[in-house]
Amino acid sequence: MVIIPSRLTSTLLATLVLATPLPVACRAAPRTPVPTPDMAEIAGHYTLVEVDGRAVPTTVDHDGTALEIRSGTFSIGSDGRCSTTTVFVPPSGRELAREVHAVYAKDGPRLTIWWDGAGTTAGSVDGATFRMDNEGVMFVYRR
Repeated sequence: MVIIPSRLTSTLLATLVLATPLPVACRAAPRTPVPTPDMAEIAGHYTLVEVDGRAVPTTVDHDGTALEIRSGTFSIGSDGRCSTTTVFVPPSGRELAREVHAVYAKDGPRLTIWWDGAGTTAGSVDGATFRMDNEGVMFVYRR
């Protein structure tokens, strides 16, 4: 497995759009997390179980290109920080892992996630299930 740093070539970046939240053309300003007492109740490690309703591992199609998603994790900290790692196989056939970090704000069950050097993603936590909508693709993780 190869660990991919957060700065990628534009070709590989386009391939990963469905695998994890990714940097956009302009870089967002770094955010400082603002922990709240209720963040402790959702803190933990979650395992990717579904992508768009299909059990992981699965293959997704992005603009006619097949991308196999093998596994993933999402870690939510009680300090307002979170991160995700996704293991996938692009058309090259070589397994890769992509790790990204973020800060989040919690409003009831809803999370707003600001990715380091990237955009914003919406998520929600219901019991032991974390859901994240990444550009119209639903990722489901379970604790």
